[in-house]
Amino acid sequence: METEPWYEEGLRFLCTRCGNCCTGAGTVRVDEAEQGLLAEHLQIDLAHFQKRYLRSLPDGKSSLIEKPNHDCIFWEREQGCAVYAARPRQCRTWPFWRANMATKGHWDSAAQGCPGMNAGPVHDAESVARTAANDGTSGIVPDLQEWT
Repeated sequence: METEPWYEEGLRFLCTRCGNCCTGAGTVRVDEAEQGLLAEHLQIDLAHFQKRYLRSLPDGKSSLIEKPNHDCIFWEREQGCAVYAARPRQCRTWPFWRANMATKGHWDSAAQGCPGMNAGPVHDAESVARTAANDGTSGIVPDLQEWT
């Protein structure tokens, strides 16, 4: 018998665009399709985008570079995310990452730094699970079974 997830009643979230998830530290993986969308959004060619905004990870994947203070290269305190409309999947799926969905404790811990969590509209459990399963964090955070 399959048990219901701890978030079976759904979860509230509304992005406030505060930037807490964009600043301080982190790796934002971008696949080839996302690189193309970002380059198009910035109106530059793909090769220039890759040279200017990406770094290689040990597993051969690509990540956005960070500013010296570890903020995302596209985060601007005055305006927010400069590529919000074309932001990578990993950014679009926050806070419904596998790591945050592992337990209520993990969710509550993440919510301490995110004012949009536990606020706004309810996202049903099915859509939360679907988002978490394809959250863009593969290789960055452990698989769900490692968190439970």
